[in-house]
Order: sequence, then structure tokens, then C-alpha cells
Amino acid sequence: MSSLGRYKRMPELFEIYSCETCGNIIKIIHKGKGDLICCEKPMVKQVEKTNEAEKEKHVPVIKLDSDGILVKVGEVPHPMEEKHYIEWIEVRSGNNIQIKGLSPGEKPEAHFCMKENEGKVRSFCNIHGLWTDKA
Repeated sequence: MSSLGRYKRMPELFEIYSCETCGNIIKIIHKGKGDLICCEKPMVKQVEKTNEAEKEKHVPVIKLDSDGILVKVGEVPHPMEEKHYIEWIEVRSGNNIQIKGLSPGEKPEAHFCMKENEGKVRSFCNIHGLWTDKA
């Protein structure tokens, strides 16, 4: 089977894909036609995980405050080391999308200026991939 045969359907809005060769990550913000190719190979869809066994370190925890939404990654803070850290946190409510990038050494949390969260919160661990607060 050719590597292009890995796609069974077109990418959907807001899905995340990564390149297993170079590490590029893309998010679908406008649905179009065609295959997602990087380094001459199909990109791999990142499946959102909510696995309860890992909840204490990876699943985003949301706290509403008077200024917006505070998102902490994990009930127990996720490690933020050079080789293992949260790369970004995203909050989506309707058409409003905010993403905050994080770096090793920072706290695994971010504040967003949104008054409600009726959508989805996601975080991306450089080792364990994409996590969400909702299935």
C-alpha cells in the first residue's frame, strides 16, 4: 500500500496533523481538498486523548475567573523540562480561537480572555500528543 493510502477521508476543520519526519504541526483552519504532505510523506492526524489514567498530568483543567479562563495542564502540573513539556494550549468557543505557546521552564498554564467556554480546550505535549477536556 502506498503511503498516500493512509488517508481515508479529507481533513476536517480544527484537526491537528504532524509530520513524523521533521516535527511540523499544522491545524486545519480552512477546509480544502488535497492530501497533507510534508517531507514527501502524509501527515498524521493527532487524535485527541482524554484518557482518565493520564488525567492527572495531561488533561486541561479549566477555572473561570472574572478576567476569563485559566487553563492548567493536569491536576498535578505537567513537567516543563527541555525534553518533555506542553508546547501549547488552545481554547475554542464558537468561532473564537486563542492559542498560547509555552516553553520549558514555564508553568503549564495559560490565561485566556474569554468569558465562557462552550467549546473545547486542548493542550499539546511534545511527547504524548494532543489532549482535550471534552470527548
